[in-house]
Amino acid sequence: MSERTVFHYIDDVLSCEDVCLDDLANAYGTPLYVTSKKSLLESAGEFEKAFASLPHLTCYSVKANFNLSVIRTFVETGFGCDVNSGGELFRALNAGVSGGKIIFAGVGKRDDEIAYALDSGVLMLKVESLSELRAIDRVAADKGVVAPIALRINPNVTAETHPYITTGDSKEKFGIDQTGLEEAFTLLGSLDSVRLVCLDMHIGSQIFDPEYYVAATEVLLDVFETAKGLGFSVGYLDIGGGFPVTYDARKPATPITHFAEKLIPLLAPAGVMVIFEPGRFLVANASVLLSRILYKKRNHTGKRFFIIDAGMTELIRPALYQSHHEVLSVHRHEDSVIADVVGPVCESSDFFCRQRVVDDADEGELLAVLSSGAYAAVMSSNYNGRLRPAEVMVDGSKARLIRRRESYDQLIANELF
Repeated sequence: MSERTVFHYIDDVLSCEDVCLDDLANAYGTPLYVTSKKSLLESAGEFEKAFASLPHLTCYSVKANFNLSVIRTFVETGFGCDVNSGGELFRALNAGVSGGKIIFAGVGKRDDEIAYALDSGVLMLKVESLSELRAIDRVAADKGVVAPIALRINPNVTAETHPYITTGDSKEKFGIDQTGLEEAFTLLGSLDSVRLVCLDMHIGSQIFDPEYYVAATEVLLDVFETAKGLGFSVGYLDIGGGFPVTYDARKPATPITHFAEKLIPLLAPAGVMVIFEPGRFLVANASVLLSRILYKKRNHTGKRFFIIDAGMTELIRPALYQSHHEVLSVHRHEDSVIADVVGPVCESSDFFCRQRVVDDADEGELLAVLSSGAYAAVMSSNYNGRLRPAEVMVDGSKARLIRRRESYDQLIANELF
């Protein structure tokens, strides 16, 4: 999915679908997240078409972008949700998804979150350690219910991605590796208030090579056969998400159809419902971060800086992951310069790109940071006392405010003298 299908120039003005971005900046201010509903739906449709021949449930990974309107867009297509905390569960329920289509994940669930999930009737809770399994059994027993659980397997597959977003390596904190499975199955057989319904894995994010999924899925299927041999009735296999998107045109993402071609023949013979958890794949290229140039400067070496009113507080990925985001001028210019595009935050890591060719836009003009739909607003912060931006969703020629800009009063609303 390329954001240029929805973010494109109309008479040399960058637009989202049929709405010019400068009109949105004038109406709602900057910084501003702008999301295309068409892009969300197209990505969802592309994913569903690829896996259409496989009985499956797609659960949108809420952690990628938890705006209620974004979640609801996917819920209306029939998707469920994958949540990682009580707060994400609260958001998913308020966006309209039924508890029976929600998977509760996360390596560190508190008792109150486990209770909230059980009260909400979630499809399953993922278990990532034996201690957590005992905790879920205890909370469920106190409530007089049997908790449906998924055992998260760590397949010990190290995918080629950024080390901070690999999750299938046994050196990381996620899941139960194969050396712990015998003990896990023995414990499961002794507990009365949990029921194994699913085997699960997740090997990371931005994984371009389908063969990593193949290797991990083969491990999962081996565990599935072991579980069946021990008498467990497992109705779901969850292979997670992590499917790639294009951030840098020089490194195009592997098409989702290539993953489907490899995975469907492996999974179909199991005869169970397969669960997918795409997040980034659905939302990354559906949004831009719109920002205004505050100042332009040159240092004694001649190096140029564009200082804009968005920063790492609105998009931390370049600072955290050294990630690439394209930066476009909202109004096209014939001339370009090599410059750093940086924010106002008091950190040297507060930049969007370094020594990049950008349009020679003037102070007061607008820049758009592309691919800002995943892990942008959800990871935003109030560092330096900054206010979280407004969010707008565009649908054709209409734009709708889906999150108000924070106020100074909100910054201190929960504090007490």
